[in-house]
Amino acid sequence: MKMGTAASTKRMVAHTCLALTAGLTVAVCPLTIAAAHADPVSVAPPLPFPLPPAPPFLDPGFYNPDPATVAAAQPGEILSARQVNLANAWLIPLNTRAWQLSYRSTNTRGEAIPAVATVIVPYRPAPSGQRGLVSFQIAEDSLSQNCAPSYALQMGSLPNPLNPIHQLEFIEIQAMLQLGHAVVIPDHEGPNAAYAVGPLGGRITLDGIRAAENFDEAGLPGAATRTVLWGYSGGAIPTGHAAELQPQYAPELNLVGSATGGLMADITMAADYNNGTSTFGGAVLGGLFGVAREYPQVNKFIDQYMNPFGKALRVVHEGQCVALQFAGFPFVNIKGLFDYPGGDPLRAPEMQPVLNELALGRRGTPTAPIYIYEAPLDEVMPVNAVNKLYDTYCKDPNAKVAYTRDLLSEHGVAAVSGAGSAVIWLNDRLNGIPAADGCNNRDVPSEILDPGAIGTVVNTIGGVLASALGMPV
Repeated sequence: MKMGTAASTKRMVAHTCLALTAGLTVAVCPLTIAAAHADPVSVAPPLPFPLPPAPPFLDPGFYNPDPATVAAAQPGEILSARQVNLANAWLIPLNTRAWQLSYRSTNTRGEAIPAVATVIVPYRPAPSGQRGLVSFQIAEDSLSQNCAPSYALQMGSLPNPLNPIHQLEFIEIQAMLQLGHAVVIPDHEGPNAAYAVGPLGGRITLDGIRAAENFDEAGLPGAATRTVLWGYSGGAIPTGHAAELQPQYAPELNLVGSATGGLMADITMAADYNNGTSTFGGAVLGGLFGVAREYPQVNKFIDQYMNPFGKALRVVHEGQCVALQFAGFPFVNIKGLFDYPGGDPLRAPEMQPVLNELALGRRGTPTAPIYIYEAPLDEVMPVNAVNKLYDTYCKDPNAKVAYTRDLLSEHGVAAVSGAGSAVIWLNDRLNGIPAADGCNNRDVPSEILDPGAIGTVVNTIGGVLASALGMPV
């Protein structure tokens, strides 16, 4: 397909702005670019290296198109598309096919919003004859749209040591590509970088799947595509909510499985668990600020009751990527940042509707099979909340839930030790192998000892190293 003139102009202006920022103030750049939408949507070619991609704040035509255009579209409808080059460690090119899609989604108030996702299709054939689709939600955990996966995974994006999770989880994404499956990676925090808002991320995720399945260049069989969800930690939040929302929000999707690890099942329990005692307290505090971006009543509560020190921490947190969210302000007393006359701010009556909406298990059991892996020694996500969620789901006689507790791991270690088994479980679902009926849970010393897990990890790393030498994926 040919790139439209308007799309070409939009890209040219955005990247001219990026170049100007090297020696001039950003103020010289036009930050409002009219959105162009043609039917059918044109696909812009990739940028020639070494021309760097524009960060989202300099690319509003793609990331924040005209609101009227967004409102006129259906959920998941593609607004614009462009081919991109992806890379490991920002500069080592990945020899595969990839595009960015700008599409319409919906926020928690039912309003139309723009969203962006990256779609990757490997050159190798689908193992079962029908290419499956993995929706991988990266643990973005940030309060800036410039920390989004669509930008961070591109070749030539600015290396950001405060945003390292994308490159680490990109290895897990390549494990699924190496097995012949397509992958869609949504910017699940949305245009306002609303970190930790699962109901919003779930909708953006499901609409990203719709967009990928209807994107001609991806070559997928539409809504019949076998699709799975995968996310760990901050990526597990939208993944878990997408699985719960799918039967009502996107019932046409052929969702055959969902894998989550390091799962925050209940934000209230997580805040209690991390309050003043955890090295990851800053991440939970950042999540509170992210929630305030989506829910005006939470933002009003913070403005009214947060003390000056808490508001100062908010200023530091705003606009930051994942590393500062996690490493900044360890052992912070989150509740001590409020001067709430009723005592515990998380028990304030005006907060309860939002906190209930953010908790998993309130919308019923997902109809697709579920795989959960969790470390009881997880220092940020309380395992009791996940145990409770498992029990809640399994009250449904039709539930299919496999739950593994990784006894010798903590949050970061479980992300690695559980990845191989998650890949195997997801690959089976995508190849048409049904999940076991009912609910089962197990405790293991380490998931890396599961049959096939070590081999899967070794093969994936080998494939990533081979791709650095130009081998097609």
